[in-house]
Amino acid sequence: MMEKFLQQSVDTEEKFYKYEEQRLKIEDKRREAEHARELQMLQMLGQMLAGISSTVSQRSQSIPASPPQRANHRSYGDNFNYNAMTAALSPPIVIERSFSLHKTHTLKDMENIFQLVRNVIPPLTGKRHKGQDGRIGIVGGCQEYTGAPYFAAITALKVGADLSHVFCTKDAATVIKSYSPELIVHPVLDSPNAVHEVEKWLPRLHSVVIGPGLGRDDTLLENAKGIIEKSKIKGIPIIIDALRDPVDSSDHHGCVLRLSQAMGNLTVVQKGERDLISDGEKVLVCSHEGSSRRCGGQGDLLSGSLGVLAHWAFLAGAEKTNGQNPFLVAAFGACSLTRQCNNQAFQKFGRSMTASDMVSEVGTAFNKLFET
Repeated sequence: MMEKFLQQSVDTEEKFYKYEEQRLKIEDKRREAEHARELQMLQMLGQMLAGISSTVSQRSQSIPASPPQRANHRSYGDNFNYNAMTAALSPPIVIERSFSLHKTHTLKDMENIFQLVRNVIPPLTGKRHKGQDGRIGIVGGCQEYTGAPYFAAITALKVGADLSHVFCTKDAATVIKSYSPELIVHPVLDSPNAVHEVEKWLPRLHSVVIGPGLGRDDTLLENAKGIIEKSKIKGIPIIIDALRDPVDSSDHHGCVLRLSQAMGNLTVVQKGERDLISDGEKVLVCSHEGSSRRCGGQGDLLSGSLGVLAHWAFLAGAEKTNGQNPFLVAAFGACSLTRQCNNQAFQKFGRSMTASDMVSEVGTAFNKLFET
């Protein structure tokens, strides 16, 4: 009897290991397919966005080097048109997250860049109108991922944007609306004419963040590609969130530089222990203190704040950025702010900290970094 029982146990164990082996093989194939898909997306975006440099070069030949002088009292429409023209002369941003161990800049260097970020922040005055400090579009959000577009959109508002629009799928819209009444939610991303529906709103937006909660559905990816093309034509700053591969683990500094150059000198932000920011000509290192907590959603806070700061940096002009690429200034500010939010939330909640806790810290973190 005991022998029979032992034999049954052995048979059961063998079946279990065979099943586990099959499961692991299936999982390996799934991961390989997912990795290949991410590489394909990177190649597709690289080919598509590399054309921006040539477009920028052609447009820059037909646009004066400096904007025409205008009267002191300008309408908001005038301000927006000038911003759109300026944005057309600069490449969009791609956010890439990975791990970095590159040597940091000195504190003096960081403080100099902090001052440039402070320079581009518009003052709060009674003469400003709703929408003037930023109308940001977030393209993303599907049935599986509703938190990411919310985090990006609500962070944009808390940084100082006046309006946040979320363009998501129909089944994600009600959920995202329930998170906050302050967001404007458009359930159009999976509709047959999604690109056209989003395009109608582009003239009203100052920047577009594409990717938070987008998922991997082929239709959504194709629609996102179309929205990128339409935004590019209209000269609207674009933030793409996010790609992970490929990254040269032996040379993070050189990798981020080469990646930017390969895609036409787009500004690339590589997240890690220290954040690397490059426009293909130089590399900035943001080593502002954060924490060791890596909860999901932090990159969405980064992309949302980046959408606002990019608009402000372009609107401020070259004098306020000391001739630096506005996207470099905006990216450094967004990285620093996200790290400060992380640090403050971690001090309060420790290991239990979540992205929602970080969102609650945006206001005080912003004041501490840029307004004190």
